[in-house]
Amino acid sequence: MRPFTSLKLTVGCAVFAMGAFASSQVHAHGGLSMAEDMCKLTVGPYMMHFSGYQPENTQQKQFCEDIPATGQTIVVLDYIEQELRALPAEVRIIKDTGAEDNLEANTVFHLPAKVYPNGSIDFAYTFDKPGKFVGLVTVGDKQQHVSRFPFSVGEPKVFSKFLNIYMIPVAAVVIVGAIVFFMRDRGKPPHIATT
Repeated sequence: MRPFTSLKLTVGCAVFAMGAFASSQVHAHGGLSMAEDMCKLTVGPYMMHFSGYQPENTQQKQFCEDIPATGQTIVVLDYIEQELRALPAEVRIIKDTGAEDNLEANTVFHLPAKVYPNGSIDFAYTFDKPGKFVGLVTVGDKQQHVSRFPFSVGEPKVFSKFLNIYMIPVAAVVIVGAIVFFMRDRGKPPHIATT
């Protein structure tokens, strides 16, 4: 019966570790997350559907987080809640300098606050250089709801793709191996040395 209990504990720990790792990956891009094959942007209590396109580079292929290349980029934010249609919304893209104290100087694109009664915000911007940026979407009469999501433009993702694809299985194997290694001697009686 002891090996079965040990196996249950091992599997339980591995599942918990993979779940914790996966949930940290979901929140890696601030307010952006994938849910049901849709990229959703959380702005306070509200949600928007985020779609990004680069007609010159990826044709009709949509992206959610990082922008694959420099060039013209089209972004569409569709409101999910009807209440958003009555509230002013503002969009800003800034250079990721690590601080947001000098917002105007770091702004590369700004869409002033206005009401979008049709429930959709769309804009185009041409990124001429690769780099790291932060998107800021602000909603509300007093700009009380802000979503902040960092993203990169035109930066190679070979290493991070490798990590995303292989990290969960590798982490699971390492955790299970460590648990088995440390628990293998628990069922054996202690060995007493004789002289």
